[in-house]
Amino acid sequence: MSATAPPATPTTTRPGTAAAVRFGANYTPRRGWFHAWLDLDLDQVGEDLQQIAELGADHVRIFPLWTLLQPNRTLIRERALEDVRAVVDVAGRLGLDVCVDAIQGHLSSFDFQPSWLTTWHRRNMFTDPDVVTSTAELVRRLSAQVADAPNLLGMSVGNEVNQFSASNHPDPDPLSVQQAEAWTRRMLQAAREGAPEGLHSVANYDAAWFMDDHAFTPDQSAQLGDATVVHSWIFDGTGQKYGPCSYEVEHRAEYYLELARSFSAAPERPLWLQEVGAPRNVLDEDDVAWFVTRTVETALDCPQLYGVTWWCSHDVSQDLADFPPLEHTLGLFTADGALKDSGRAFRDAISAAKEQAPAAPRGRAIDFPVGPDPLLERSAAAPGGAVFEAWMEASRAGERPTVRVVREHGELRAGDTRTGGAAATRGGA
Repeated sequence: MSATAPPATPTTTRPGTAAAVRFGANYTPRRGWFHAWLDLDLDQVGEDLQQIAELGADHVRIFPLWTLLQPNRTLIRERALEDVRAVVDVAGRLGLDVCVDAIQGHLSSFDFQPSWLTTWHRRNMFTDPDVVTSTAELVRRLSAQVADAPNLLGMSVGNEVNQFSASNHPDPDPLSVQQAEAWTRRMLQAAREGAPEGLHSVANYDAAWFMDDHAFTPDQSAQLGDATVVHSWIFDGTGQKYGPCSYEVEHRAEYYLELARSFSAAPERPLWLQEVGAPRNVLDEDDVAWFVTRTVETALDCPQLYGVTWWCSHDVSQDLADFPPLEHTLGLFTADGALKDSGRAFRDAISAAKEQAPAAPRGRAIDFPVGPDPLLERSAAAPGGAVFEAWMEASRAGERPTVRVVREHGELRAGDTRTGGAAATRGGA
């Protein structure tokens, strides 16, 4: 598909059905992976995005690399910003809206921090005043570059960059809850300054929801920005503890969305399943289509669901080295562009959603005592924890449960807090 293709008809939805939910893919270029930003080929981008559009998707999430956008703290490359806008425009001609991730950050086990933050120049990316100011300027400039694109969905502050502060990271940047909130607010403000319109969000990974010592908290994820974003992965202990085709695996994303809802004071706040995939270190290949279908169906049973964005569009080529093996298998398409069973299942799930009734109000709430302090006691919500298992038991009984946060201490069994990124990178052990 040429990058100069004529405009496509935008995806439309019918209010009152699950078709109002957005469906998309996290775009992983099939040639060169995210290193494709080094020598961008817009015709190739157009071919990749055309395949995504043909699934019935209405949006993609894209990941320009921080190291290329801002190779020096005071140098933001104009050509790199123009490349991002060019990809957004190609997507628009194919009827796809775009969420642009800033501060990239971390992708598929690899870190893309610029050299001015590492080794001899080592500084805390979240608390060093000069670093925060420069990073916010990048977010503002990148947002401004795409602000007038009619297909801009919004900006996302990084891709799981909260992992840089996690206690299980090899080289963490420690900070307090207050500092984490201040950093997040600053980045979201920069996104809004650059792009006054759009749905701007923060894309934290599961440490924010399950690790008791993590400075990025559920309250921040559920109250800052314009949507509550979750990244749901069954290699976080769910698949290992309960089995690949277990009830817990089947309902993992649904549970996560209901857990996320419970920390928001705004009943109508959108919930975005912004990243979910079918990892072959848990699932057998024959089970993948079932998992895709059931993950979408169960997520659609959550009121206020805004969208489902699958990870990822295309497999990482086997020609690229040192990835965890599962990263070569997560695509809806192969690295050669062939549609996989997972892609067919996702296409069919999108089609089926057009006829599905909207989600009814949920049933009984499972109490989740998190304590009164900002650093919440949240590990009971992790796989195997008391809250996780109480929710699954109620769900099995047909109660369609949700979660209720209680700001008091409670005696609850903690779950598996290995977190998804660490488990995937280190083999899911």
